[in-house]
Amino acid sequence: MAIHYKSNEFLSEFLQYLAEKATNGEERLPPLTELSRELGVSVASLREQLEVARIFGFVEVRPKTGIRWLPYQFAPSILMSVVYAITISPEFFDQFRDLRNHLESAYFYESLANLDLQHIDRLMVLVEYAENKMEMYPPQLPHREHRELHNILFSGVTNTFVKGIFSVYWEVYEAQGFSVISDLDYLKRVWSYHRRIVEAIYKKDYAEAFEMFLEHKDLMMHTPKPVLNQRFE
Repeated sequence: MAIHYKSNEFLSEFLQYLAEKATNGEERLPPLTELSRELGVSVASLREQLEVARIFGFVEVRPKTGIRWLPYQFAPSILMSVVYAITISPEFFDQFRDLRNHLESAYFYESLANLDLQHIDRLMVLVEYAENKMEMYPPQLPHREHRELHNILFSGVTNTFVKGIFSVYWEVYEAQGFSVISDLDYLKRVWSYHRRIVEAIYKKDYAEAFEMFLEHKDLMMHTPKPVLNQRFE
């Protein structure tokens, strides 16, 4: 006998079923043929609903292991939407970056409160790595260090949705070409702020760190446009 779940105008039958199983802590899901009988929905319709769930990162589908529920993450749900918007108009990236900047400012103190000395030591190592890269000949772009520095700074954030936005921002930032910058003087100014932020955190002077962080944000709002031919490696 088919089990009929309460209808929901936002969730498909499969997503309602999936949410209930997730609440019960069940990871493995039965084959679609069995789900079809249980939910009273055709296999073809379930395949479509399953694909939506997979794109959103709600489930993992593998030939040998079948369908497995995944812990909730916000990032997969918005990545495609943000990329789609930016494809329509690059101005949407400016709006998304503005959202991310406001969130970083809003969660700055909360995140710092959750960092330990190991995190802070790693921040200083990243600053030194980046400075060394920029002094090499030819100079190298410290983008990996830039991304990791921000990831560590905000690793103390516990809000799932905020973390998702931060994660998607960096994926889109790289896809848009903003990780390729030919202005070495600009990069050095950015990293001088990074050093001052980390040094203030070491001193537990979070007010000074936040002030430097805001100044650094203002500088980065005037990021040079990405170029195709650049002199960094």
